[in-house]
Amino acid sequence: MGMTAENHTGPVPTQGMSARSLAGLGTALAGILAFMGIITGEVLYPNYSTRQDISDLGSTRPPNPVIHEPAATIFNSTMVISGLCLLVAAYFAYRAIGRADFPVLLGVFGLGALGVGLFPGNVTPWHGLAALLTFFAGGLTAIYSVRIVDRPFAVLCGLLGGISLTILVSLIALGIAGVPHPLDFLGSGGVERWVAYPLLLWAVVFGGYLLGVDSTVG
Repeated sequence: MGMTAENHTGPVPTQGMSARSLAGLGTALAGILAFMGIITGEVLYPNYSTRQDISDLGSTRPPNPVIHEPAATIFNSTMVISGLCLLVAAYFAYRAIGRADFPVLLGVFGLGALGVGLFPGNVTPWHGLAALLTFFAGGLTAIYSVRIVDRPFAVLCGLLGGISLTILVSLIALGIAGVPHPLDFLGSGGVERWVAYPLLLWAVVFGGYLLGVDSTVG
């Protein structure tokens, strides 16, 4: 049963909103907040280039980490809030569909984002592990979501998740093999954005889909 219909217990109202609506709201807010946090951090970070890693907004890596305020606080805070939004969304997604597969993936995605904010780039190895968890779990969540939404929207979800996960896996595989990545001309930050931005877009459109479905059948 997809999230186009509530589970056998019927809609779960919470202050006038169903569990499906709250799952959609949390997911969409996570994507919007993360995206706006990145943009705001980029504006406030002196001489920042999108060829730099996204995580540089919070802190560059050791041995000589550089932290610029207020960019760092804005970036780290929005990552924490986005992660919490995804965790809340995962809970209500479970309430809506009555099974744990998709909600668990969504929750792990949220835990990763939370870790990115709690452990900035200068906190090694935890930041790198949190970022990797975010990207892997986010890609899998987007791909898995095709099982709980209707076509043709499922195609878009699969495409966004597939782009992110394919580039992530290719980065790791080619890096291990010592082979240059085809997108290296974009810089590390440019390539990272091809992994991260499809996931943020997915979060916004998937959340909007759930809210739209609820407004028509809820």
